[in-house]
Amino acid sequence: MASLLRKILPFIAALPLVAAAQTDVDDAALDSVLQLSEVKVVAARVPYSTVIPAQKLGGKALEALNVHSVADAIRYFAGVQIKDYGGVGGVKTIDVRSMGTNHLGVFYDGIQLGNAQNGQIDLGKYSLDNIDRIELYNGQKSDIFQPARDFGSAGTVYIYTRTPQFTIDKRDNFRAIFRTGSFGVVNPSLLWEHRFNDRVSMSVNAEYTYATGRYKFRYRKMFSDGTVAWDTTATRRNGDINALRAEAALFGRIDNGRWQWKAYFYNSERGIPGAIVNNVWKNSQRQWDTNFFTQGLFRKDFSSVYSLQVKAKYARDYMHYNNPDTTLMYIDNRFWQNELYLTAANRFKILPGWEANVAVDYQWNTLDADLVNFAEPTRHTLLTAFATAFQWQGFKAQASVLGTFVSDRTVNAAGQQTNNRHYFTPAVFVSYQPVSSELFFLRAFYKRIFRMPTFNDLYYTDIGNANLRPEYATQYNIGAQYDREFDSSFLRSLGVSIDGYYNLVTDKIIAVPKGNGQYRWMMMNIGKVKIRGVDVAANAVMALPADISLRTRLTYTYQRALDYTDPSDCGDGGSYKGMIPYIPQHSGSVAASALWRNTEIDYSFIYVGERYHSSANIPANYEQPWYTHDLAASYSFRLNRCALRLTLEVNNLLDQHYDVIRNYPMPGRNYKAIVKFDF
Repeated sequence: MASLLRKILPFIAALPLVAAAQTDVDDAALDSVLQLSEVKVVAARVPYSTVIPAQKLGGKALEALNVHSVADAIRYFAGVQIKDYGGVGGVKTIDVRSMGTNHLGVFYDGIQLGNAQNGQIDLGKYSLDNIDRIELYNGQKSDIFQPARDFGSAGTVYIYTRTPQFTIDKRDNFRAIFRTGSFGVVNPSLLWEHRFNDRVSMSVNAEYTYATGRYKFRYRKMFSDGTVAWDTTATRRNGDINALRAEAALFGRIDNGRWQWKAYFYNSERGIPGAIVNNVWKNSQRQWDTNFFTQGLFRKDFSSVYSLQVKAKYARDYMHYNNPDTTLMYIDNRFWQNELYLTAANRFKILPGWEANVAVDYQWNTLDADLVNFAEPTRHTLLTAFATAFQWQGFKAQASVLGTFVSDRTVNAAGQQTNNRHYFTPAVFVSYQPVSSELFFLRAFYKRIFRMPTFNDLYYTDIGNANLRPEYATQYNIGAQYDREFDSSFLRSLGVSIDGYYNLVTDKIIAVPKGNGQYRWMMMNIGKVKIRGVDVAANAVMALPADISLRTRLTYTYQRALDYTDPSDCGDGGSYKGMIPYIPQHSGSVAASALWRNTEIDYSFIYVGERYHSSANIPANYEQPWYTHDLAASYSFRLNRCALRLTLEVNNLLDQHYDVIRNYPMPGRNYKAIVKFDF
């Protein structure tokens, strides 16, 4: 409903202009019928079959968090942990419900972002300047009309970019944003949206990011008896970044359908500051990335019974990594990846309240490198999914089966080798609304899924193991959600959800010593993790005195993610039944926004409890809790036809010194100023 209102309001706002244009019409003309041109209102249809709702951030709620990358925004979802290696350009990956980064699928405008080399997506690369909303689903998206690939992850993040919206009298929208602040940040971006006609529009967006990445940090070392070994302050170096991102898109509407095309380009050079160990304060590693993809979507309802959705994508990625430090190991490697993806999904409405989807996907991946004896892997993947959804009164259910057929081809001294695999994995989701007049829902799901070993796991020179099996995850979830709007003068709306879950990860791929020496390693299927947890999320909108409106959002996660790997396999008896690395037992966030006339105050808080950097939960591996407070103030006003918004931010308000990853210190208190123009 909120999305529909945002699209209708510009037309309502234009009605006084139409009336004003008629003020010079004589009284007789007022009795006649005034013919207005047709106005079409377009809004995304909410699927009737939604069973497990997503955690969502978009619009004002997303803007109020004062974060500038997708990774930083996702931290405010329940059940999410982020690995942040520090700095403006530091790598940022996320982990949902402790199943591992590779079990999370990240989709950009409906098509999955890929990295066949190591399976990890650096979400720090994706700015929020062109993002409309972010959605997080546990299990899978509750919409059966989707590609087979969308059924293939334990959790999914959907990132949706802006779709151009125009008032009646406008054909162009322009937005300019400029940020500057601590660490030498210079970050301008430009957006241009153009309407060709009522059916076709376009969008072009470009952003440049530069930062020195230098910031003060505290380096403190304690002996096992609790005495201080050293305690000093230094400056983080080699954390600079120089990056350019550019996107272009076309949007089209057809009868009973739509189409979309997008091109994306990202190029960066960044320093890798490395870990602070053994009094080494500076590292010289550098990384260059060039990422390009183009993708398209076609969707049409051919009848009341049959609908078709087709998507296609081609991606080309290049990475150059250089470590000039010969005291460790000189490394100067280059990697090239290619990906081709095609999918067709077919939805059939069998009976009222019952529909089915048959989807077939094909994906082709290659990896090349300038390494000696590199396997040059090529992977062909065929995915087929059958899904069905049923609704009767307050009961909703979805079920799906995914078939995955993989063929890997490699080159070695013996010639070309082929490795074929096939797997079938099911999922079942149910939801029940006990009282039709109340927005109270009970829900549950079961899903068994796997993630294929990456090219690095299988074929990295002298470390990979071509005999690796997939890593399986089995998920169980039960939960409830309640939403209500109030007529009171204080509390306007309230939403609360709670989910309990149990996840079992088997055949977990981990690195173990190879042979008698600890300096050679091999990837093996010997890991096992059991995860029990509870996610809680709540949001409320309140009206305070003096015409102040207040929006609040709270999340809390409790987890026990224990390593059940047989200690005889790893030779580390101290890790059995220990908390897996970097997973806290308690974590949560709070976000609040107070709006008064043209002024907005935004506050956010993130807490991550105590944890260990190894499954051996001993005092030497203990990591203290950390938390941050962020505060921002914004003022909006109009200057002729231009809407301006000025923002000042203070992040890590209390100047806490902390590490998300051990020996990778995060910035202390820092500042940012933002100017945004819309015209």
